[in-house]
Amino acid sequence: INELIQKRQLLEAFASIKYLEDETIAERDAEKYKDNPQEFVRKSKDVDLLYNSITSAIQSIVVGTLEHPTVEDTLLTSLVTLIAREEAAHPNTGNAARPGSDLLGTPRKWREKWREAINESARKRVLSIPMASKEEESSWLDLHLASLQKHLSEDLLKIKLSVKKCYPEEYQVCDVYVEAFHKAIASHLQDLSQRPLEFNELYTLLDWVANTYCSELFLGHPDLKPEVKTENLSLLLTPADWDKLINDYIASAKGKIKSYFGNILRLEVTEKWEKEVHPEVKENLYHSSLSFDIQTIIGEHMKISGAISRSLETKMLELCLVELHEFIPRFGEEFVAWSTAQDSPIFAPYFAAYINSFHDLASGLETAFKVNTEELRKILAALTRNFTNIFLNKLRTKAQPLLKKILTKGWILATERPDSLALAVSQFSEHLQHMREPTGQELLRDVHKYVVREYIIQVIKPRQKMNGETRQQVSKKMNQEARILNNTLIDQGSDSEWLLPAIHHIANIIGEKKKDKIKEYVKELCQDYPDIR
Repeated sequence: INELIQKRQLLEAFASIKYLEDETIAERDAEKYKDNPQEFVRKSKDVDLLYNSITSAIQSIVVGTLEHPTVEDTLLTSLVTLIAREEAAHPNTGNAARPGSDLLGTPRKWREKWREAINESARKRVLSIPMASKEEESSWLDLHLASLQKHLSEDLLKIKLSVKKCYPEEYQVCDVYVEAFHKAIASHLQDLSQRPLEFNELYTLLDWVANTYCSELFLGHPDLKPEVKTENLSLLLTPADWDKLINDYIASAKGKIKSYFGNILRLEVTEKWEKEVHPEVKENLYHSSLSFDIQTIIGEHMKISGAISRSLETKMLELCLVELHEFIPRFGEEFVAWSTAQDSPIFAPYFAAYINSFHDLASGLETAFKVNTEELRKILAALTRNFTNIFLNKLRTKAQPLLKKILTKGWILATERPDSLALAVSQFSEHLQHMREPTGQELLRDVHKYVVREYIIQVIKPRQKMNGETRQQVSKKMNQEARILNNTLIDQGSDSEWLLPAIHHIANIIGEKKKDKIKEYVKELCQDYPDIR
C-alpha cells in the first residue's frame, strides 16, 4: 500500500486501506481480538498510519501544484475522486471519536486537509519571493513587492486557467486560493510593518496596500476576472497595524520635512549670501525661490499622502504647517545674524526679496492649499518688522555720519560732494521699488521722511553765528542737496511730495537778510507744515 501511495496511485491505495479497515472493524465487532487486544491496536494503528500517509500525499500534491511548471490534470482529478470516495466511505455522523478509542471508520476530513494544504502552499509561495537586504539594495521593498505581485499574479492566472477545471464547482477553488493568498500576504505584510522602516519604505508599503493590491495592477487585473474576486476580502492590514504604519509615516515625515526646510536655508546661506549673488528681478520685483520651494515641498508630500487617503493628506498638511511655523523664525534668525555680522551690498535686495516671498507664501498657501494663514501671517509680520528694523538701522548707520557733517566747516567749504547723502541713502532706498506694494511704498515714505527730518534736525541745532556770506553759501548748498535728495527718492517711487519744500523753506530762511522776507518764508513754512510751533 505504501508503494502505491509513493507512486501517487492514491485511489488504489485508498481501496486497499478501506478493505483493511473494514476487515479490522468486522473482526473487532466479531470480538476476534478479545483475547489479543494488542493485535487489534496494531492493526488499527496500521490503518491510521496508512490514511495519514495518504493525507500527506494529498498535501504534497496540492503544495506542488503551483511549484511545478505544468499542472497534472489527472492527478488533481483523481484527488477530487479520492476525497469524494473517502467522504462517502466515512459519512460524518457528527459523533467524534472518543478519547482513547480507535479511529476506525471515522471521517478523515481530507477536504479540510486539502484547504489547509492550499493555505500552506500560498504561505510558501509568498515567503519564497526574493527579498534583498537594505544594505544590498536601497529600493529593496519596491523590488520585493513588485516581484511578489508578478509571481502571485502568474500563480492566480495558472489557477484560473489550469487548476480550476480539475475541481468541481462546489470546491470554489479560485475563492479558496485567493483567500489563502490574501491571508499569506497579510501575514507577510504584518511582519514587514514591524521592521524599522524609513520614510520611503513606509510610503511604499502604504501605497501598495491602498492603491496596488486590489487594483488592475494585481488582484483586479482583467486577466484574472471574473474568477478572482476582491469584494469580500478582509482588510489586508488590521486597523491597529494600519494606524501604526500611518503614525510611523507621519513621524518619519516630520524629520524629512524639517530636513528639506533646513536644506532651503543651507542653500540660501552657502549659494546666495556667502557668494553675494544678487536676487533675480521678475516683473520688476526682487524674486526669491523661498515661497516656491516651500510650497513645492508641501504640495508634493500632500499629493503622495492624498493618494493613500484624504485623512493622511490632511495630517501631512498639518505637519508641514507646524514645521513651517518653526522654520520661518529660524530662517529669520539666520538672516538677521548674517546681516548684522557684516555690511553686505546684497542685504537690501534680499530683504526686499524675502518680504516679497513671504507675501507669496501666505497667499499661495491660502489659494492652493486652502490654509488658514492667520498664525503664519503673525509670524511673517513679526519677521518683517524685525527685517525692517535692521534695514532702517543700516540706513541710519550709513546716513548719520553724513548728516552730522551738515553745517560743519568742511560741509560749508564744499569738501563733501552735494550728492553724497543721496548716494548713501540710495544704497537702501533704490531697492524698495522692487518690493511688493504696499510694503515697499510705505517703507520708502518712512525713509524719505526720516532723511528730511534728520536733515532739518541737524540744521536747526544751536551753532555759532554765521555771517551773511556764509548764510548765503549754506542756503545755496542746502537747496542743492535737497533737490538731489528729493529727486532721487521721487525717481525711486516715493510719493511723499509733501516733504519736498521742507528743507527749501529752512534754506530760504537761513539765506535771507531782510526781516520781511524771513517772515514771509516762515509764513510759507507754517502754511505747508501747520504743526510747526
